[in-house]
Amino acid sequence: MTLTQNKAKGLIKSQSKAGKAYKNKKVRPDNIKTKVVLFNKPFDVLCQFTDDNNRKTLKDFIPIKAVYAAGRLDKDSEGLLLLTNNGKLQHKLADPKHKTAKTYWVQVEGEPTEQDLAKLRQGVQLKDGLTLPAKVKKITEPMLGKEPLWPRNSPIRQRANIPTSWLSITIHEGKNRQVRRMTAHIGFPTLRLIRYSIGKWTLDNIPNGKYQVIDNVKV
Repeated sequence: MTLTQNKAKGLIKSQSKAGKAYKNKKVRPDNIKTKVVLFNKPFDVLCQFTDDNNRKTLKDFIPIKAVYAAGRLDKDSEGLLLLTNNGKLQHKLADPKHKTAKTYWVQVEGEPTEQDLAKLRQGVQLKDGLTLPAKVKKITEPMLGKEPLWPRNSPIRQRANIPTSWLSITIHEGKNRQVRRMTAHIGFPTLRLIRYSIGKWTLDNIPNGKYQVIDNVKV
């Protein structure tokens, strides 16, 4: 075999290896266009796509594949759940280290005073640690745009002769059932909990049980 033939054979092998390497190379997540799904979760719906006990899940409302929830929302809570196909964004929004602001509309039993709310603004001691200072204010019953708040499909259990109040609470962490435990700690149990926003995303213009898709999101 001549020197020229050896060089040609070596070039063919090199090209073959390069071709296999390219074929086996995984697509980087950065090359996938980021999709965000904003879902207004109803009461009594699980934040997962499957359930062995035939309870309502995200699959009953969202027919979009390859999107995953960034954080969770309890089965008995309502409002904004964000799903995405971008793992980095999902981690950023769910990881408490990034301190993404989350605002909740909270209906509580009783009428807390400013002194009561000051405790939440300072941070309260729960079993799993001290909460970070929260932004808290009294509000009237919230509306979604110009529409009144949707009725919950299982009415709250309200005791006779005891008034209820609405609060707006913004936190930057995600302890288990944190908002409910915070209001209970100061003596005002949560009756209804609705997440209004996660970072820059809100419930605006999304009816309960519906979702909105945002394509090509810049992360």
